Amino acid sequence: MTQHLTAIGTPDGLPDGVVVRDEWIPMPDGVRLHARIWSPASASPSSGAPVQRVPVLLEYLPYRLDDWTAPRDSERHPWYAEHGYSSVRVDVRGTGSSDGFFDDEYSEQELRDGEAVIAWLAEQPWSTGAVGMFGISWGGFNALQLAARAPEALKAIVTVCSTDDRYDNDVHYVGGALLGIDMAAWGATMFAFNSRPPRPEVVGDGWVERWRERLDANRPMTPTWLAHQERDDYWRHGSAAEDYAGISAAVLAVGGWADPYRDAVLRLVANVSAPVRGIVGPWSHQYPDRGLAPGPSIGFLQETLRWWDRWLRGIDTGVEDDPALRAWINEGEAPASYYDQRRGRWVGAEAWPSTATSVRAVPLSALQGGTDGAVVVRSPEHTGVDAGRFFPFGNATDLPPDQRAEDGRSVCFDLPVDESFDLLGNVLVDLTVTSDLPRATVTVRLCDVAPDGSSTLVTRGVLNASARGGMDRADPLEPGEPTVLPVRLVSTGHRFAAGHRLRIAVSTAYWPWVWPHGQSPTLVVDPSASALRLPLWTRTTDDGVTFEAPERSTPLAIERVEPSEPLPQRTVTHDVETGQWTLDVDPGYGGGRVYPDGLVFSEDARETYRIRTGDPTSARASSRWAIGLATDDWAARLETTSELSASEDTFHVENTVRAWARDGAAGTPEVLVAEHTFVDDVPRTSA
Repeated sequence: MTQHLTAIGTPDGLPDGVVVRDEWIPMPDGVRLHARIWSPASASPSSGAPVQRVPVLLEYLPYRLDDWTAPRDSERHPWYAEHGYSSVRVDVRGTGSSDGFFDDEYSEQELRDGEAVIAWLAEQPWSTGAVGMFGISWGGFNALQLAARAPEALKAIVTVCSTDDRYDNDVHYVGGALLGIDMAAWGATMFAFNSRPPRPEVVGDGWVERWRERLDANRPMTPTWLAHQERDDYWRHGSAAEDYAGISAAVLAVGGWADPYRDAVLRLVANVSAPVRGIVGPWSHQYPDRGLAPGPSIGFLQETLRWWDRWLRGIDTGVEDDPALRAWINEGEAPASYYDQRRGRWVGAEAWPSTATSVRAVPLSALQGGTDGAVVVRSPEHTGVDAGRFFPFGNATDLPPDQRAEDGRSVCFDLPVDESFDLLGNVLVDLTVTSDLPRATVTVRLCDVAPDGSSTLVTRGVLNASARGGMDRADPLEPGEPTVLPVRLVSTGHRFAAGHRLRIAVSTAYWPWVWPHGQSPTLVVDPSASALRLPLWTRTTDDGVTFEAPERSTPLAIERVEPSEPLPQRTVTHDVETGQWTLDVDPGYGGGRVYPDGLVFSEDARETYRIRTGDPTSARASSRWAIGLATDDWAARLETTSELSASEDTFHVENTVRAWARDGAAGTPEVLVAEHTFVDDVPRTSA
C-alpha cells in the first residue's frame, strides 16, 4: 500500500494544474526510498477523482531532495508536470531520508534499486508504463548505467555532464594517472555529504538513532578508489562503454566545453546504436538552462520535452531530423577565470565522426620551439597551480587564468596561425620520449596565444606512461629506451584567429590535478619523431542550429546567507624559504541558505593542496567540511576532515567525522551522536 507523505520545502507557486506529493517507494528487501512526485492534478491519486495515466520521468541521486537539490529540482520537475508528465525525484538508498545505508557510488545495490524504482513507476495506476530518466552528473551517470541494463519500461534518457567510462573519465583517474584534485576532494565531499542526517519531518521520532546508525555504517570511499589504480572490473561495473549495444533506450547526451565529461557526448553519438543525439555547449558542470557561467544558455527543457514527447508519447517532434551532434565553437578570447558569455557559434554534424572534419598532422619539429634534436622536459612540482577547477560550476575563479606562468614551467611548441581555422574533436599528440625513470606522467596543454603574449587554455590531456598500452595494465618504462606516448587531449570546439599561435605545452608535473609519482622524472622528447594531429572543422557555412530561450518553473524562494568574514575563493601562495606552494580553494557548492519551510542550512568547506619544490612526496591534499541543519524543532551539525598523502610506495588516507544533534526546540541540550576516525594505507601500484 502506498503511503503518502507531506512534501516539505516545496514552493507555494506551483504552475496551474500541478500538484506535488511525497511517497515511499518499496524495494524488494523492504527498504523504502524517499520520492517526491510532481504531476498534473489529473494524474494525482490524492485528487480523489479517477486518475489520468501519463508518462513518468525519473531523477535518481544521493544529494537530498528535501533540501540540497530542492532549488534546482523546483526549476524543472514542476515544468515537466505542467507539460503533462509525472516527474519524480528519488534519493538513493542511505541518503537524504531514504532508508538503508549507502555503500559506494554506482554500486550494484544502487543500480538494482534503480531498476526496482523504474518498475514501480511503470506499474502505478497514474502511469502509462513509459519511463524516461534524466539527470546531471550523478543522476546522468546512473541514467546511462541503468539504460545499459535495459529495463523494459525505460524508453529514453537525457544524460547531462556524465560519462560512459568510470575509470578514465570521472573524478578518480585521468589517462591512467591519479586525479589528485578530485580523488581527494570529491572523496572528502561525499564523506561529508553521506554523513548528513535524514529529515525528522520525513522519518519521524527516532531520527537521531537512525542518523547514528547511518554514521556508524558510513565509510570514506577514497581508500576503495585508490585500491583500483588500473581499469579493472571495479571500474568496468557501471561503465556503459563496456557494451554500447546493450543500450536500447533513446539517448540525448549533453555536455559543456568547460566540463571534464564532454568526451562522453562524442563517444555516445559515435557508438550507441539506439536513437542518439548529442549537444555540447560552452557550459560548465550545470544544466544549460540555469543562466550560470559561461553562457549562452539554451531552452534546454524545451529540447528535452521534444525528446520525451517523441520516445514516451510517440509524437513526431522532429528530433530524428536534428543533427547527430550540435556543438558550440568558442571564439578565441583573452584568458579569464570567468566568462559570463562566450563568443562563438553553433554547428551541426550529421554524424560523429563527421565528414566535415579533417585531420591535419604536423611534426613537432616543424613548430616554433621544435628542433631535430632532443628537448629536455623536467617541470617543477608546482606546475599546474593555474589549472583552474576540475569541475567548474560557474564561480568567479573556476576557469584557468592566463597560462603564461604555466607555459614557462613547460616546454612549448608553437604553430603560427596564418589563416583562421576551427577545431572540433580530440587533438592527439604522439610524443617520442626517453625517460630516466620507469614511472612518468606527461601532461599536454593546448593554448591559444594572442599577439600580446597572453595564453588561453583551450584543452589538455594527461597520460601516465605506464598506461600507454591500455588503461587496464601497468607497463613501466624502460629507462633510456625511446617510447611513444600517445596523449589524447579532451575534446574541444575552438576557433583560432589569424595572427595568433597554437601552443602545445608539455610538462612532467601538473599538481594538483595529477598526483606525482614518488620520484620526479626527466623526459627527453624527440620532436622529429613526435607529431600533433588537429581535428579541423571545415564547414564554413551557417548550419542553422538554433535553440529557444530558456524556460523554467519558478524556483524555490531561498535566502542566501553570506559568511560574516568571507575568504577568497582561490589563492596560490609560495613560501620562498621552504619552497612550499599552497593552493587554497573554496569549492563553492552553495554556502548558507534559509529555506521557505524554515530550515537553516549552513555549509563551510575548504580544500588545501600543498607541495614543495623538488619533493614529489611532499604532496598533501586536505579538505574540511562543517555542515549544519536547523529548524525551531531540531538541529544537526557535523564536521569532517580528510587528508591524502603518499610516500614513494604507499598512499596514506585519514578521515574523521563528528556529529551532534538537538532533538527539540532551542534550549534542548545538544548531544554527540557519533565520532569516528578512519586511517587507511594503500600500496601504490601504477599511480
